Amino acid sequence: MSILPYALGLCLVAITLSMFLCLIRLVMGPSIVDRLLALDTLFLNATCLIIILGIYWASTSLFEGALLVAMLGFVSTAALARYFTTGHVVD
Repeated sequence: MSILPYALGLCLVAITLSMFLCLIRLVMGPSIVDRLLALDTLFLNATCLIIILGIYWASTSLFEGALLVAMLGFVSTAALARYFTTGHVVD
């Protein structure tokens, strides 16, 4: 009997709870910086959730999806941070 399914289930619950709390901060954040950080953390949690599900289901195709979500999360966070600091994304 392996402990891996129980540990992965616990990780799934913890990441889902963390995503829910980030979503609350994203909606009710007092400032735009808090909302931007919540969005970045939400992308990170989504990437972790996809990786954990890939391990749980023993599927290698989900790792490519996690890489795609991580790249899009980085680019969107950088673009939004630039937009909120300077008012435009591209010079």
